This record gives sequence, C-alpha cells and structure tokens, in this order.
Amino acid sequence: MRAWNRHSRIVGVAQEHVGALIDTLSADGDRLWPVDAWPPLRFDRPLGVGADGGHGPVRYHVESYEPGKSVRFRFTAPRGFDGFHEFTMRTTETGETELVHLMVLKLRRPAWCTYPLLWRPLHDALLEDCLDRAERELTGTVRASASWSAYVRLLRNLISGNRFRRLRKNKVPPMSTTAIR
Repeated sequence: MRAWNRHSRIVGVAQEHVGALIDTLSADGDRLWPVDAWPPLRFDRPLGVGADGGHGPVRYHVESYEPGKSVRFRFTAPRGFDGFHEFTMRTTETGETELVHLMVLKLRRPAWCTYPLLWRPLHDALLEDCLDRAERELTGTVRASASWSAYVRLLRNLISGNRFRRLRKNKVPPMSTTAIR
C-alpha cells in the first residue's frame, strides 16, 4: 500500500525567509516545528545529512539537506514505514512562496493498518500546526488556524496522557517579536 500526503501554505514573503525558517528545524529556538503542542524534533547533531533523530516514536535520518531551501528525512520507524518526508518551497504562478511538506510512503505490515487509524490523523494535525506556526512566524498572523478533530484529540489523550495540550487561541506562544515582510 502506498501513501502520498502533501501539506502546504502560501506565505507572502521572499523564499530566503522561508528557507531560513526550514534551517531552524531541531535547533534551539526552532521557529518551524510546533513544539508548544507536539513532541520536539531532535537530532543527534545539528541539522545536516546523516543526522539521526525524530519526534516522539517517529524516527528518521536526514537524507538530503540544502541550506535555505529544503530538507528530506528517510524514515527508520515506526515499523512498516518505508519512505521519506520533506520540507521544500516553491514559487507560485503569482510569485508568492509556498512552503510544502510532502510525505511518500510504501506501507508494510503493520503500518498498512496503523497508518490510516493512528499515524495519518496525527500527522495531518501536526503538519497543519507546523504550517500555522510558519505563517505566524513569517507574517505575524494566521489567516485560518487549523483545528484538531475530536478523533485527534482522543488519540492524543490516549497516547500522551494529554501531556502536549493545544494552547488556546488567545494564549498564542511567544514567537519572534517581528514578522518578516
């Protein structure tokens, strides 16, 4: 079974600002990963080819990295995930910058069952939170905040004991003090 999953957000800033955001992944002061509501992304060394790590039970290594442009991760866990996920950016037809997260998997047992029931809903929620954070970081606002489904809230409560709670909309975590224009 194959899985192809794409999330993206168009932001009205120059590509170098989006690339700089990608470069902060897993560093102290990570400006892209939604650490306020999800397990942090950590590697055994700074972001670069060969770094091993992940977030929570999801493990991978950095397969390719082009500073200021893109990063690709190759999955090593959970069991049954054979594939990659990546952050890239592109220029749209209107000249805006689009931040893209793409995941491509060939699912083997047991993931052919756990992916649609567990991993995909959590992944989708995490990625939309990640893109909300990117948009807020780059523009100072979020046009339409993502929200978790009741099923995602249930899964998170069962798995984590609700250790990573979503902050209320009126309690936005501190980001950078200025948006990039």
